[in-house]
Amino acid sequence: MGAVDYLLSLEAVRERATKVYNIAVDGKLKSFDYHEDRMADAADFVASLIMRDFGPDRFHEIPPHGRWQHFEAGNIARVTELLHEWKVAGQNKAECARRLVDMFLVSVLLDAGAGNTWTFTEPGSNMRLSRSEGLAVASLYMFKNGLFTNNESGDSAKVDGMGLQKLTGEQLAEGMQATPQNPLVGTQDRAALLQRLGKSLMDLSEIFGSEGRPGNIVDYILSKGKTVDIRELWNILQRLLIPIWPSNRTVIDGHPIGDAWPLSTLGATIGDKNPPADVIQPFHKLTQWLTYSLTVPLQRLLGVTWEKQDLMTGLPEYRNGGLFVDMGVLSLKSEVINASKKDEVSQLCTFDTADDVIVEWRAMTVALLDKVAPLVVQRLAETTNQADLSLSMAQILEAGTWKAGRELAAKRRPDTRSSPILVESDGTVF
Repeated sequence: MGAVDYLLSLEAVRERATKVYNIAVDGKLKSFDYHEDRMADAADFVASLIMRDFGPDRFHEIPPHGRWQHFEAGNIARVTELLHEWKVAGQNKAECARRLVDMFLVSVLLDAGAGNTWTFTEPGSNMRLSRSEGLAVASLYMFKNGLFTNNESGDSAKVDGMGLQKLTGEQLAEGMQATPQNPLVGTQDRAALLQRLGKSLMDLSEIFGSEGRPGNIVDYILSKGKTVDIRELWNILQRLLIPIWPSNRTVIDGHPIGDAWPLSTLGATIGDKNPPADVIQPFHKLTQWLTYSLTVPLQRLLGVTWEKQDLMTGLPEYRNGGLFVDMGVLSLKSEVINASKKDEVSQLCTFDTADDVIVEWRAMTVALLDKVAPLVVQRLAETTNQADLSLSMAQILEAGTWKAGRELAAKRRPDTRSSPILVESDGTVF
């Protein structure tokens, strides 16, 4: 496997993050101090949330981490209602799965941090939603209204490459209810991302068809059988998404490598425009979030069983990362705090996505999620006397770490509910 293929692989995310973790154990991180003695408290807190919401005998009900739950914010079964509508209209399960893939893919790519003030008011219910749930429900309404399709067939409940390429920032802002008074981070960048997605879908016609429909991936996956290696889905999504990320991303030997960044902890020289492959820490967070999300409709509607799903990692984003900072497992070194830019209102340290501090934080987040997961399961097993209790990483992310990061943020920073370290995002990473 060449260097570029390796950095695009799932395996590389965990292997490189483990290297960073080993450096942390030796006390040689560049930006953070690692306090291993705080891991027990972090595990206790995560386990307490899972116990509160699913204990002592409902752990099997924990859904896998994915976009489906965000669409159903406020306990409204919006996806279930859509599926019922489509079934009544005569659509079979395969077409329903295609439509969910259409909607999920666009929605996940819109699911980068919305900022601390934006909200979406749902038509009809008048429910006000923010952050991931707001973005999900807003994208559902845009999907239903045909915003993402060229619509030549008259069927609005789909996504196609031409429709995405025609999408404007103004249309997206309108669909998201974004205004100067209700600002959404990176609206134009998000629209540009979807435009590039449209082109990439058209360029991969052997998978997505001549119309560039995301849902056609369903037929490709089914051609592999009902038991499918997760890497089949992963490799297609990487081929689709690598060309659409912003042009300022890291390049190795002329090849863009997506959400993967040089890290001084691994030996990178700060500011080097041509870093060697062995100093790169890959994450591919949005691609992993999409992979987690797309496995669910294919499994629920069509009975697809996924193999090698344990190659997926915990997601290196600000909720999971914030958990470890707020619980004191990771703390910024004093010299990093002193040198950093501060948010004018909160005085929290603020960094760019590509900054070494953020790359190190995300690498440690991946590694620490691997470390905390078995500790959480152990606590739940002991508390409920279930020695054979097993939870997947996707379940622990959903009911545990991601929720823990969000609840800690609300408790410690009630005005903004922001992460403890702020990231200036262009709407394509977080």
